[in-house]
Amino acid sequence: MKILMTGGTGFVGTTLTRELTAKGHSVTVLMRKVESGVGLPPGANSLEGDPTIRGAWQERVPEHEAFINLAGASIFTRWTDEAKHAIRESRILTTRNLVEALAPRKGKETHLFSTSAVGYYGFHGDEDPIEESPPGTDFLATLAREWEAEAVKAKEHGVRVVLCRFGIVMGRNGGMLGEIVPIFRMFLGANLGSGNQWLSWVHEMDLARIFFFLLENRGLEGPLNCTAPEPVRNREFTETLGKVLGVPTFLPPVPGFMLRLMKGEFGAVILKGQRVLPRRILAAGFQFRYPTLIEALTEILRK
Repeated sequence: MKILMTGGTGFVGTTLTRELTAKGHSVTVLMRKVESGVGLPPGANSLEGDPTIRGAWQERVPEHEAFINLAGASIFTRWTDEAKHAIRESRILTTRNLVEALAPRKGKETHLFSTSAVGYYGFHGDEDPIEESPPGTDFLATLAREWEAEAVKAKEHGVRVVLCRFGIVMGRNGGMLGEIVPIFRMFLGANLGSGNQWLSWVHEMDLARIFFFLLENRGLEGPLNCTAPEPVRNREFTETLGKVLGVPTFLPPVPGFMLRLMKGEFGAVILKGQRVLPRRILAAGFQFRYPTLIEALTEILRK
């Protein structure tokens, strides 16, 4: 299948591009600037264009059959007003412009897999919201709701839309582990705040396999939680990561006020977390290769 991907050079996009091309799919990665030396796997091509701005790149969009929309500025930063603006605009404008370019596909089988996040649900403590649960009211929840609303407009063009609500993606070359593994290896790993907050996560390869599953099971559409079936509390995550790395985790917890001081509003998000289960994908028959955290971290960090 001919697939166009936004955000294809990022942490998740790089893995997806590699795995999709290995399965025989043709992937076009939309890049702001195509540079020599930026390696893409065999079967992948580049298309230059800024997805937040209408442009000539949109004319090439209808050549493809499926679209994976991953683009967006990282949320793993201090949330200043400027950062929040960039986080929002990079997602909303990219999705709006991509959907606009899908109009000529009307009448043809077309699939849009648009990223969202479990932050959509807001904070529910020990409750586990289902895909049909209403959105929260904080910044991430509001962002996810607006982001998804832009993607759903593609249905006006007859497009099948799947809203992939990601948990924290665990992988080798970036993301959360890229930030905290070096800290743990310096024997500085510790719980964050109370350690009771939930972490909904997914192994990068299971995430890739979810996309394979969606390409084959075309009856699935709408919101889909892309998380492992066994979320963990921050305390368990700390213990498990220390065990896999073979390092102690005896330090006192990082105080909540310090996280808020370093990360601002995002620090408060880290201290709350979400417990989200992949109900719809499991009901459809998907089987996770790495359903538990110990299996996932062992495969990632000891391979």
